[in-house]
Amino acid sequence: MAFWNYKDKIVLSLSRKRMSQFPIHTRTRAQESSSAIERLYITMRHLFNRGFYKPMGVSGETLREALLTLRPEIYGSIAEDKIELQGLIYVIDRLPYGIEECRYINLTSDEGYKNSHFEPIIPLKRRRQCYRIDEEQMNIEVTRGRSEIYDILTHLTFLYIESHKIMRQVLINDEGGVIRDWEKLEEAVQKKGKLSQEQKEIALTHTANFLGRTFEEVSEVYPQFSCKEDPDRFLKIIYFLGKGAIAEFLEDEKRLITFSPVLRERLGHHIHGERWAYRIKKALFEENLLERPIHIISANMHSVMNTLFAEVALTTEKKGKSTLDLYEMLSKSENQKLRDKVSKKAADSGMIYLKDESGTNIDVQIFDAGKLPDVLYTQKEGEDAPVIIVMDYAFGEQAYETMDELLKPHKSQGKHAFLHVDSVSIMGKAGILEGGKGDIMIPSSHIFEGTADNYPFTNELDKKDFEDEGLNVCLGSMITVLGTSLQNRDILRFFHESTWNVIGLEMEGAHYQKAIQSASKIRGSINPNVKVRYAYYASDNPLETGSTLASGGLGTTGVKPTYAITEKMLKQILE
Repeated sequence: MAFWNYKDKIVLSLSRKRMSQFPIHTRTRAQESSSAIERLYITMRHLFNRGFYKPMGVSGETLREALLTLRPEIYGSIAEDKIELQGLIYVIDRLPYGIEECRYINLTSDEGYKNSHFEPIIPLKRRRQCYRIDEEQMNIEVTRGRSEIYDILTHLTFLYIESHKIMRQVLINDEGGVIRDWEKLEEAVQKKGKLSQEQKEIALTHTANFLGRTFEEVSEVYPQFSCKEDPDRFLKIIYFLGKGAIAEFLEDEKRLITFSPVLRERLGHHIHGERWAYRIKKALFEENLLERPIHIISANMHSVMNTLFAEVALTTEKKGKSTLDLYEMLSKSENQKLRDKVSKKAADSGMIYLKDESGTNIDVQIFDAGKLPDVLYTQKEGEDAPVIIVMDYAFGEQAYETMDELLKPHKSQGKHAFLHVDSVSIMGKAGILEGGKGDIMIPSSHIFEGTADNYPFTNELDKKDFEDEGLNVCLGSMITVLGTSLQNRDILRFFHESTWNVIGLEMEGAHYQKAIQSASKIRGSINPNVKVRYAYYASDNPLETGSTLASGGLGTTGVKPTYAITEKMLKQILE
């Protein structure tokens, strides 16, 4: 008996030794962040179905907690006591002017406000129609799908979290007593007319005190908030954010976000995408182009047109300059006359421009290769000449809606007629994980963040296509995120360093590929062997401090990769 006890002890000892080799599992930051994204996604859909919520009340608590757990890179010091200034610039550029003054935010569908007396307000960095209804209410039209709602709600949540930080810094007691710095800011904001340099610096000194920032920091960001309507906008944004939070705390005047019944009814039914696609097919029918080989390109509204027509339109300006020099000239805001000259040449050569009327905010250009100048294209004529449809950038899930509707058969003489889509090419900006701004990413698959969905494909573009361009090119998987505002370093590092081999992140790839695969492989709407091309140029590196989207734009850095990608796509299409 003693022998067996001794043997059992040896086995138990060895077993414990082996078990000790496996550490007790604790949740990593990447897992916590992934869970936070999932909660954000579910909570926002729940609040939308509910129809309304108070962002700083009980109903908005889950959203706030998830965002503070996630701590997206773009929102910087959101989880700290000091006010995040770079994140504030990023958010304010994407929300309508005056939103900080509004207690009620109403998200609507396209409900006819464009025909009213209300003046549309379009944010600097987002194409969406907004309307100031009165002193307290701002209406924001949502016509680009759920991704737009996620974008707006996360930005508003950040804004209100920051407003309560201000309130905690300036309130002295529960009776409404405030610090002297706040009183001085209020005086400056309520002054009529533009502030003098002295008045501005006095106000900034007081503001910097309770923001937890230096005078130098607030002086640097001050002009970045300025606009034509209001050069002193920074002070007003801080004041009204704090004022709204104080009213919530002292008087229980909660800010409220509502979703109109029409928006809740329409969302997900492709109403805008269907109108958009119908107009394109109607234009193709009217120009007798429906039966031709069709190539779809998702890009901006200038790169394809400039690649095709810049040199033939700007014969005088190109003397002594390289093609890249021309593209850089055209990218500068002061050269509108040169851009008009290229547009006129394109229109004279058969370009059809469809300004959006559907609410998608996606303009379209149609190029008939048979009408291009001989120096550009001479191989095929008539029925064999390809037709190139260039669609402006979609936004997140809107990519599926628009591409799905565009690839559907059209009705001809009472029957379904299929489009002869030979290729779909997607070009865009994306965050890079192993390089810097201006580098190129060539994906081999798209992974949809927060799910197990993945979309491998054969990319017609390859690294060797860019060998002579002098650009850094990365190959691998791309992750499609719910929103750029939810970039999180821990999750991105996991995807980059694990066997997922993710090289970058963007918002539309998985949605585009889902539509292309269903149309080509399942529904039979287009050629099952349709060629696909994906290429992105890096706008930021969220794994590097100071290199996120909040750090500023690309400037002319993006010109070379943009046109390198465009040229390779057009070369494959036209050859």
